[in-house]
Amino acid sequence: MKSITSILIIWLGLINVVSAQVPDAAPASGGAVTPAQSPVSAPANAKSPASDNSFLGKDVPVFNPGTELLAWDGKHWNINNQRIFQSRFEKYLNAPEETAEEDLQYQQLLHDILKKLAPENYTPKNLIDAWRLLPQASNYTIDSHLCDALADAVYSVWSAKRAQDRLIQANEELERQRSIHEWNARMANEQEPLSAPSNQAAGQKNQPQAGNNSKDLRIAPHLQRLAEVNILIKANTLKREVSEVQARIEFQALIVQFFIQRRFQHVIMATRFYRYLFSDGDTSLKVGKDVQELFAKGTGMPPTVGVIDSLANEAIRDVKEGVDAFRFLLSKDELESATKRLAEAFIVGEYMPEIRKLPRDMKRQSLDFTQKSNRLISALDVRDFTLAENLVKEMEAMAKDFDSAQPRAAIETTRTISMMHLAKAKNAAVSGDRVTLENELREATTLWPRNPALAEVSKLIFSQADVQQQAIADLERLLSQHNYRQIFDDKLRFIAATAIYPERREQLKKVLEDMQLVEATIARCTEIAKRGDYAGAWEGAERMSKQFPDDSKLNELRANLTTEAAEFVRSIRTAQQLEQKEQIGSGLAWYLKAQKLYPPSEFAQEGIQRLVQKIIPAS
Repeated sequence: MKSITSILIIWLGLINVVSAQVPDAAPASGGAVTPAQSPVSAPANAKSPASDNSFLGKDVPVFNPGTELLAWDGKHWNINNQRIFQSRFEKYLNAPEETAEEDLQYQQLLHDILKKLAPENYTPKNLIDAWRLLPQASNYTIDSHLCDALADAVYSVWSAKRAQDRLIQANEELERQRSIHEWNARMANEQEPLSAPSNQAAGQKNQPQAGNNSKDLRIAPHLQRLAEVNILIKANTLKREVSEVQARIEFQALIVQFFIQRRFQHVIMATRFYRYLFSDGDTSLKVGKDVQELFAKGTGMPPTVGVIDSLANEAIRDVKEGVDAFRFLLSKDELESATKRLAEAFIVGEYMPEIRKLPRDMKRQSLDFTQKSNRLISALDVRDFTLAENLVKEMEAMAKDFDSAQPRAAIETTRTISMMHLAKAKNAAVSGDRVTLENELREATTLWPRNPALAEVSKLIFSQADVQQQAIADLERLLSQHNYRQIFDDKLRFIAATAIYPERREQLKKVLEDMQLVEATIARCTEIAKRGDYAGAWEGAERMSKQFPDDSKLNELRANLTTEAAEFVRSIRTAQQLEQKEQIGSGLAWYLKAQKLYPPSEFAQEGIQRLVQKIIPAS
């Protein structure tokens, strides 16, 4: 997990910093080179805008492995719940596995290159052979011509070194010329001037001046050429230094680019080439102070080629472990943890072969869970708790390790509070409290906008002008539900409400008459049971329940009497079932048994008469 933390933090900074600093470090080729343009002095003179606790003018990025949150500049991001990451992750989950012959050949080429560049296998021949394999690897689509870029960088270093060799040879020739001109100038200075002509006057004033001028004329060409040679030597020396530093920085920029792109196999190839090409032991990255601080805080080490190589190897190991964990968790139906492990491995090593070779069928299981997770988050955000509850049930069924405690708590709590507000709104509507009614409805709507009961309650409340209309609405609802017991219990309110509605009054009258008949039956059966005649009481309740099967009070009495006359009731019901199956003899035997248990039984007598009629039809 530490490697993920380091890589995330360094990526976040390098993308914005290194790409801007590398071009400025290398001078343009050609023309005179002055010390101010030297790439060695540029980082030393650069002033970082970041303070000790900031990066790019903002807080240093911090990754929390426990919550999977990345904090930067006062804001927090979940690395597994970002739109860009989700789109790339879902695209990967839908992609086929890269196990074709072409993919295997590409990975074999990279393996061969790394093997030839391994420290224990290094020879100049292996170095050249590895370089020659780079263009072959670049021919594969998955490589995106990155191996070509690495091959060009290696060739550029070799070209720079050949140019340095030519500059060294040129300086050796210039040194030889300088020695010659120094000797010629020294000889010209020591040579005596020629004597004056004999016919010239002995006391002529300009005779010494003519001798000096002649010496200067002999020395001047040598001094001029000597100055030119010294300038050329200095220029060639400076070009050698600039050429080497420029090649080094360009190669380092390519390594950093591979690291930002998460092409860790290419990072390792590039770092190995770098060590062989620049064998002076200097592997420090030529970057600014802010990037140095970024590496120091992310890894605890200064930015060097070795640090990037170590991070790349650690990332490769972490990706392999993540894929292994994904496969194991998936086999245990722990889909939530498996999806998280795969997402972590993907964000670190998207282009690693372990990631690319995963079968599509295995990835589709994670895709299904990921899509449902995203839908659940959206449903909770918009407070569609009906959909959220269905999704929670589906995710519980597909993933044994799915933790449904938090979404269920949110759903149930909000649903309960919303229904409480609706109940208060109903009471306010009945009492005529308009202000409370509107406030409670607003609260209920805010908590659960798609509550199915909200539309019903709103329609019920706003379609009624007074208590009488509310009672009429309640009566219609109870009639549609066949809840005649509730109507009977609240009959006074409904009688008053239907006074001006003849049709509703007739419906209410019929319900009350039926319920009075039910009440009379209940009273009669209760009295019969008190005398100990439980079978007779049960027959009375059973006969009435066929007309009113939904009455709760009657059903409760019938259940109690069934327990008291269990043997008789079992005989009657068994006989009725056999009669329905046309098993006349068996049915008749059970009716006779019931009659024996309770001789006055009307059910037994009626059953015996029906079956006897079938056995001996009337003439």
